Formats: sequence, structure tokens, C-alpha cells
Amino acid sequence: IFANMDILYLRIFFFLWFHEENLVMCAVDLFVAGSETTSTTLRWGFLYMAKYPEVQEKVQEEIDRVNGQSRQPSLADRADMPYTDAVLHEVQRIGNIVPLSLHRTAAKGIQIGKHIIPKGTEIIPNLTSVMFDKSEWETPDTFNPQHFLDKEGKFVKRTAFIPFGAGKRVCLGENLAKMELFLFFTSLLQRFSFSFPAGVMPSMEYSLGVTLNPAPYEICAVPRQPEHH
Repeated sequence: IFANMDILYLRIFFFLWFHEENLVMCAVDLFVAGSETTSTTLRWGFLYMAKYPEVQEKVQEEIDRVNGQSRQPSLADRADMPYTDAVLHEVQRIGNIVPLSLHRTAAKGIQIGKHIIPKGTEIIPNLTSVMFDKSEWETPDTFNPQHFLDKEGKFVKRTAFIPFGAGKRVCLGENLAKMELFLFFTSLLQRFSFSFPAGVMPSMEYSLGVTLNPAPYEICAVPRQPEHH
């Protein structure tokens, strides 16, 4: 009886709460927060791979060593690909597709250092200030995967890496985004090499929209030669 009542209350809740406006907002969340951010990060990733072919080659060497060119990469492979993981993190850091996090409202008055933030204050975290902090990163304005590697070449998680925000209000899609980025990035680099068309100079300019997008660019995806045994 109690189980049936719980189901009834749940149905009433969704009937009252889930309406057309809510459906539209859920769709917006899915495409803007769930898809657009991942595709934009990948666009930055392939742009940096074309600009830094030596980095791309090292990623492909690691993929070949762990997966070869026939077995599809899986999430279980990420632990064995520290360099690739470092490259993806560096793409997210320097790509900086969400310079400012979503605004928040202080639930209560709080003091941070010498600053007092009254209850009800609208707060917009400046993620860029952390992702390019000269006291946190050795070469903050340069694409450098070594930011996430120790002297032994093992992956190192940096506390200043916060593209998804931090704390209780961290992005709910963080784990999904990381999985998608790894699988798409490794699967494509396993099969293709990315380069600029002949005579085209790489541009790292960006355009500001919902996210920080790379300016439109041309790129060549060349199928890799099959490995020989």
C-alpha cells in the first residue's frame, strides 16, 4: 500500500512540476550544457593537435601502445594513458570555454579574507583568474601538457584546474563530460591525424558566444596508415 502511495505521489509531483516550459529548459540544458561544451572543447583539442604535431604524435604513440589501431579505446584505458589525459586537461585549461561560471547567490553573510559578502549578494566566479594564475601554472599562457605530469610522466591532478567549478555547486555533468572527451578524442586520434591545409596559417583566435569558441578554421583529417607487425 505504501509503495503504491509513493508512486501515486511521484506521478502527481511530475504532473504538477513537469510542463512545457520545463521541457524546453531541460532541452536547452542538454544541448548547451551537455553537448555544446563538449563539442567546443573537442574543436579546441583538434586545433591544438594540428598546431602542435609533436604533441599529437606522442598521443598517438600512447594510443597505439595501449590499444593498437584496431581495438576501440575504452574508459578503462585512461589510467594507462597519462600523457593523453594530460593533453585533454591542458586543452580544457587553455581553451577556457567557460571563462565565468554561472552566477550564485550568497545564502548567508560570509567573510573571505578581508572581504565581507552580505547575504543575498550575486556572485559570479571568475574561473579564468585561476586557470591562468601565474602562481599556479609554470607557463600559464602556453599550451603545455607538462602542467599535468610529474617528473616520471605520471598524471597529476592540479587543484587549480576548475573548468567545471568547485564545491557543492560543481557542474553535474563533469564525469560525463570527461568520459565523452576521452572516448571521442582517443577514438578519432587513433584513426586520423589532424593538420592544417597547405598554406594555411593556424589562428588561435576565439569568438564569444554561449561558450568561448575557436574562430572558424579549416583542418584536414588524414586517415592514419595501418600498423604493420
